[in-house]
Amino acid sequence: MLDFSRFQLLTFDCYGTLIDWESGIFSALRPILFAHGVTISDAVLLELYGELEAEAEGGEYSTYRNVLESVVRNLGERLGFEASNAEARALPESVAGWLAFTDTVESLRRLKPRYKLAVISNIDDDLFASTAPKLGIVFDEIITAQQAGCYKPCKQLFELAQQRCRVPVDEWLHIGQSIYHDVIPAQDLGISTVWVNRPSARAGIGAVKPAQGKPDLEVPNLTTLADIALHL
Repeated sequence: MLDFSRFQLLTFDCYGTLIDWESGIFSALRPILFAHGVTISDAVLLELYGELEAEAEGGEYSTYRNVLESVVRNLGERLGFEASNAEARALPESVAGWLAFTDTVESLRRLKPRYKLAVISNIDDDLFASTAPKLGIVFDEIITAQQAGCYKPCKQLFELAQQRCRVPVDEWLHIGQSIYHDVIPAQDLGISTVWVNRPSARAGIGAVKPAQGKPDLEVPNLTTLADIALHL
């Protein structure tokens, strides 16, 4: 079990960890697929999304808005239809409506008096600004892919977080839903990690690229994390 007494800083992935991005993805993509007569399971849709997003994020940096538009267009190519400009925009435009998990706000508010809290997210600044009011607290730092000029698992986001938060790695815990995006790059830098293994139509992976890694702690939700972190 992790010794939480040594941590000063908790950093969180946002979409998938704090925000229910799978419901958001389905809300945007299902109407598009329906309009083109495409029927696939939730698990297959998440698998395609994870593959296409990783491809779009792996090249030269482009905004997350552009990444999401490319996911829609490439999804259409894979599934035999051509997405319109409006359909491509529907996914990034839906981000503002994505909701926090039911345990997010209470857990963050419980943790806030004890720890310095920050977000490290593969997102644009303006898109995160639409999400921030749903999280219920003011974070000490917000680090985005737009600021770093690359996407996790790129380590520059974590290095930027360290510059701003000024906390030694042995006093820093990173929490995320993705082994690929969060656990592996954080551990490569010597940062302890928690994997929030939330329920998904694609169990254990969700809408992300598969990867092998062993977090320091696995929890099913943020309530469990807060209970452990606060020694309850």
